Amino acid sequence: MKITVCIGSSCHIKGSRQVIEQLQWLISENDLGDKVELDGTFCMGECQKGVCVKADGKFFSVTPETVHEFFEKEVIEKV
Repeated sequence: MKITVCIGSSCHIKGSRQVIEQLQWLISENDLGDKVELDGTFCMGECQKGVCVKADGKFFSVTPETVHEFFEKEVIEKV
């Protein structure tokens, strides 16, 4: 599974760094380093939706407060 997090200016202001750090920790904590690839990219054109995260071709709006919920629903259940 590939997860891409926007690190453009709008998403950066909304917490993309914290989202990436938490995802890195969750991937490591759940021993999914060989199953989940985490990347950063600049603007994905969904700035109004908060920190834009793309997982398996679908866009999600994630905040530092909702990372764990996103990870449980969209990553753990699908790998």
